[in-house]
Amino acid sequence: MADINRDGDSIEIADPPRFEMGERVVARCIVRNDGTYNGYDIGHVLVQRGEIGFVRSIGTFLQQFYIYAVEFSASGHQVGMRAKEICTLDHLPDDVLERLGADAERLASLR
Repeated sequence: MADINRDGDSIEIADPPRFEMGERVVARCIVRNDGTYNGYDIGHVLVQRGEIGFVRSIGTFLQQFYIYAVEFSASGHQVGMRAKEICTLDHLPDDVLERLGADAERLASLR
């Protein structure tokens, strides 16, 4: 077990969670079954990059990281994700909304 990648010395749970329950998020990467999702082969794509989901619960892993249970309605899967694997859609900074322009309104309507 000495070879577990713990992402350096950062202790994410020393700070509040970056996302709230019920918050809309988007997947920043493809999520494949690592063998822990029952009923699918290892390597099966569970979530596509860009898929929109909602944070359903927040837990911890290795007493170091927050794990966000995210429900993706398009694929029907609920998977655990780290903060670096998702991005908020509900609390975008003003400069990002400005760059989105008219697409910001369309983004607000996505549910």
